[in-house]
Amino acid sequence: QVQLVESGGGLVQAGGSLRLSCAASGKIFSINAMGWYRQAPGKQRELVASTTYGGSTNYADSVKGRFTISRDYDKNTVYLQMNSLRPEDTAVYYCAAAIHSGGALFSDYWGQGTQVTVSS
Repeated sequence: QVQLVESGGGLVQAGGSLRLSCAASGKIFSINAMGWYRQAPGKQRELVASTTYGGSTNYADSVKGRFTISRDYDKNTVYLQMNSLRPEDTAVYYCAAAIHSGGALFSDYWGQGTQVTVSS
């Protein structure tokens, strides 16, 4: 079994910072892409940031210049540093990863989500 466990969410004032962490554990042969998504009330889940195994990164336009995704390959962990937070960043943030845990293909795994609330 593979698990993704997120941490680091919470309540912060506008302009503040938070750092999210997501650790993958279990039967893991290798991890390809890892990323963060978010879902605000009444809205669809959207990609926030992602990183490939090779280190390429991709960001939603709304977070460019404010959020930074990084990865610790030894710890199977991905981070999201969020600076200059805005009320519109309020959402449940989910970690996702493409993991090879047996068989022929990578499978997508999701964390349980962590709430980020930004007050104005």
